[in-house]
Amino acid sequence: MSAAITCRNLRVSRDRTPILHGVDLTVPAGSWVSLVGPNGSGKTTLMFALAGLIGSTGHVEIEGMTPRGVGRRRLARTVAMMPQRPVVPEGVTAHELIALGRTPHIPRFGTESASDVVVVDTIIHRLDLHDLAGRIATTLSGGELQRVVLARALAQQPRVLLLDEPTSALDIGHQQQVLDLVDELRRETGLTVVAAMHDLTSAAQYGERLALLADGRVVADGPPGEVLTAERIAQVYGARVEVVTRADGPAVLPLRGAAGAAPGPLDGAGPA
Repeated sequence: MSAAITCRNLRVSRDRTPILHGVDLTVPAGSWVSLVGPNGSGKTTLMFALAGLIGSTGHVEIEGMTPRGVGRRRLARTVAMMPQRPVVPEGVTAHELIALGRTPHIPRFGTESASDVVVVDTIIHRLDLHDLAGRIATTLSGGELQRVVLARALAQQPRVLLLDEPTSALDIGHQQQVLDLVDELRRETGLTVVAAMHDLTSAAQYGERLALLADGRVVADGPPGEVLTAERIAQVYGARVEVVTRADGPAVLPLRGAAGAAPGPLDGAGPA
């Protein structure tokens, strides 16, 4: 299977403070890789570097392109990112915000075509956003806006989808709806998904592979059952958990009231 994303020795600094320290990551085309790790481990920074939205050193290639070496418009026809904190223009409706996802496909000075309208309407239907479509986007709740921003990313019809905490503001029902839809699209169209996720159980359930980050480095990379062990989670997160093996991936369950102090996380965790 060919690689949709390859990065080698990827490094990012912010205000002269190193954030990512030589990250290596390969994502096969059509696969789902979940990025996990504690707050400040570098997940969001890695996502922005993959999208070419921040400066970095090292080698990054997505679908044969270097993100910083091609125009934003061309890259946006291949790569879509759903940020954790989206910027929403004042006064636009949810429908208009979703339709902005078609911008990379519309010729300069052109207008949306009938096929663009069909793409947007189909995404609205699949994410059950009919009741929100006419509302001003800035009036939506956090969870409602999260679904609309995902719809905008899907409207780009990308080959690579980068998701930064895509379900953090959603209730459990909408979490399942969103993750199931993304996985269905992946299986139907060969979409490649990289998702930064806090929920380790969901990350393992949907991700074919997990990349565990700590202190700006990938400290484990492999199948969920190999990456998520109680010992490793104790070391990286400073948390007591039980890892239960299930058919659809390991479930991580916090343990309450164990005697003694919890093991500390890896020293030196930096900002995200």
